[in-house]
Amino acid sequence: MLKRRITLAAAATGLVAMLAVAGCGTSAQPLQMNLAAAEVLQQAAQKTAAVTSYTVDANVDVTDPQRGAGKVQGKMRYQSQPELAIDVTLDTVDFGGQNLPGGVKAILQGDTVYVKVEALKQLVGATKPWLKFPLNEVGAAGEVQKSLDQVRQFDLASVTKMVTASKDVKSVGTESVNGDDTTHYSGTFPVELAVATLPSDQQEQAKANLAELKDVKFDIWVAADNLPRKLTLNGSKEGATLNATLFFKGFNEPVNVEVPPADQVGEFPKNGQ
Repeated sequence: MLKRRITLAAAATGLVAMLAVAGCGTSAQPLQMNLAAAEVLQQAAQKTAAVTSYTVDANVDVTDPQRGAGKVQGKMRYQSQPELAIDVTLDTVDFGGQNLPGGVKAILQGDTVYVKVEALKQLVGATKPWLKFPLNEVGAAGEVQKSLDQVRQFDLASVTKMVTASKDVKSVGTESVNGDDTTHYSGTFPVELAVATLPSDQQEQAKANLAELKDVKFDIWVAADNLPRKLTLNGSKEGATLNATLFFKGFNEPVNVEVPPADQVGEFPKNGQ
């Protein structure tokens, strides 16, 4: 079931493991190098928890022992106030050598999810380009729901919180990320401890998404406002691998999420029929 606290909420079909501050600015200065790396991560987690809107560009490559290799590339715009609204565009969705022509488009506004996937449209015999789901019934979408669940583990607040479980994080220098000066931190975190840092209502899904991984290596680039501009995650275990690169921007900037025109939207058939 899709929780109201969407975490890289997003949409795709049969994919895999897929976050009251200033926005980006070229005048940002690197964090002081004498500030303990672990403390920086704690401050970043506190700041991201207060962020009400952001944009993330994501590139995710995975390997699953049963399903093969997968790749997802796309963008999400997120806001939590004045109401929950998310706009996701996945340009590349490929798994096991099969891809989704045209990618995936998903919009969540209030209590409704709108999805545009050509393959799903054909599967249910829809005549409109968009399908609409009540939020509490989105599970009926089957593979689309799996994708929503898999991708949302990369929510800004959740993923920043998980890296605070690291016991070996260290600063490895300063770098510019999309015009912002940042300090680069690197480390690892045990999946079990990282999941335990999350609110209880998010732990089950996070554990399911990361269950096949052991220790996850991460690199995070944090600007002077204590907000991350870039994050990479790499993990593997018994043939399963995850390699994700996320770029964040537009913190607390207005997000204009528009639902598709009513004449372009059809209802998803009850019980998938």
